[in-house]
Amino acid sequence: MKQYLDLCQRIVDEGVWVENERTGKRCLTVINADLSYDVAANQFPLITTRKSYWKSAIAELLGYLRGYDNAADFRKLGTKTWDANANDNEVWLQSPFRKGEDDMGRVYGVQGRSWSKPDGGSVDQFAKLVHNLCNGIDDRGEILSFYNPGEFHMGCLRPCMHTHNFSLLGDTLYLTSYQRSCDVPLGLNFNQIQVFVLLALVAQITGHKPGQAYHKIVNAHIYEDQLELMRDVQLQREPFASPQLNINPDIRKLEDLETWVTMDDFEVVGYEHHDPINYPFSV
Repeated sequence: MKQYLDLCQRIVDEGVWVENERTGKRCLTVINADLSYDVAANQFPLITTRKSYWKSAIAELLGYLRGYDNAADFRKLGTKTWDANANDNEVWLQSPFRKGEDDMGRVYGVQGRSWSKPDGGSVDQFAKLVHNLCNGIDDRGEILSFYNPGEFHMGCLRPCMHTHNFSLLGDTLYLTSYQRSCDVPLGLNFNQIQVFVLLALVAQITGHKPGQAYHKIVNAHIYEDQLELMRDVQLQREPFASPQLNINPDIRKLEDLETWVTMDDFEVVGYEHHDPINYPFSV
């Protein structure tokens, strides 16, 4: 929690205003932020200075791991996070690659589970790394990447958190996640949750102990219409202690994540929080 608040304060104090062409808004911006989460100690990085909707963040991650490309499938899991980008993004609405309502195109999990090859085949990055880790293999390339510049035009949004690099030391699994761009008031707590849960889940299904999760953000920003709420409301609140996350121990293999796992298989214990803050969202 302190890492999050320190970054927010750093942006308020040191940020530089940058015009964002996609949204037409200015962003108060800093470059390079490094966060880490102690998954081994189950210190769940859930924001306490406002209510955080953690189930939606985990549902979105699960949709990525299943390779979903339709906002309706994400809604069935319990999150509406892709509704706007799939249906309100004017550039995407005019795209010849959009297949209809709720279609997201070749974004995030599609790339992670079905990266197109020039010969017409595909690569399932996630299945490869799970197979290797289950067998105690770390080839220094246990990487899940969503960043495919050759297919940006075939999806509604470029990935923000784009690469997850797993590392195995003995029987302990580590994760380093890279993010090119971060809407700190709204997006960062989603991203923190997803980095933490991704390491916890992959460690569990591959039979390893989770270690630290490292989270590197390149461009961290607060939109101009979010600044007052961050500076004058959220940063004035005292944080509570971090809660813990319980994951159903019956989740033992990749097939479980692909088929029967729901939000009922996750439980947060000891979550105290302040009132919600309705930050504006920029499509």
